[in-house]
Amino acid sequence: MAFTLNIGKCSLLGNYRENNEDSLDVKQFPDLTVAIVADGMGGQAAGEVASKRAVDIVPREVRKNLTPTLNHEFVKAVARRAIVQANEEIMAMGALDKDMKNMGTTVVMAVWRKGGELFVAGVGDSRAYLVRKGKIQQLTVDHSLAQALVEAKTISPAEAKDHRFKNVLWKYLGSKEVGDGPEVTVVPVQDGDRFLLCTDGLTGVVPDEQLAAVVSEAADMQQLADGLGQLALDQNSRDNVSCVTIEVVEG
Repeated sequence: MAFTLNIGKCSLLGNYRENNEDSLDVKQFPDLTVAIVADGMGGQAAGEVASKRAVDIVPREVRKNLTPTLNHEFVKAVARRAIVQANEEIMAMGALDKDMKNMGTTVVMAVWRKGGELFVAGVGDSRAYLVRKGKIQQLTVDHSLAQALVEAKTISPAEAKDHRFKNVLWKYLGSKEVGDGPEVTVVPVQDGDRFLLCTDGLTGVVPDEQLAAVVSEAADMQQLADGLGQLALDQNSRDNVSCVTIEVVEG
């Protein structure tokens, strides 16, 4: 069965920030699509630099090393290695320039080869979701201290949503904790599936249930991306807001 992708993207400064530290991109090649969203952090322009480097390096490395004949495990290895490469380059830049010393960025990516699967990976607290038949599933895990407390069974998932450590990251690009790279989730796609890659400027104010409803009802992916960005601002997001929306269509 052949599938195609319809894609929308949006990145907004928001109402409270002086500069947009988010970056995103969608690279579409004849046999490959790489979608990526990054949320930068650091003083002055460092966050913008880190997120821009991530969205430049990761698709470049995936494209360079991925071939149509690679099996699932090799594709996952290529995706992990691309993120590790971005991390190494961002750390090296920080070591060479004192103004970039503390810079870092989250990253969430989706890799699509013509076939039947989407490969998803993330570092930090930018997220990937699957919305299928009205139900929403988070495909990535937040690398925040609050989520670490949930995994340690110290607090509940409900408590984590408003915890003072929910935005404190222990792993992000620009940190040694990235190690050998993140887990890569493989999703066998179905006709009508919608995927959402986004920063916490969106998920911090729009609950999953509302995301599921809005994404399910949308008829156009670009209008959806723009609408989600505006929805976050209408619900008083105090951050930059960025997202990529992906629809899987048979034929």
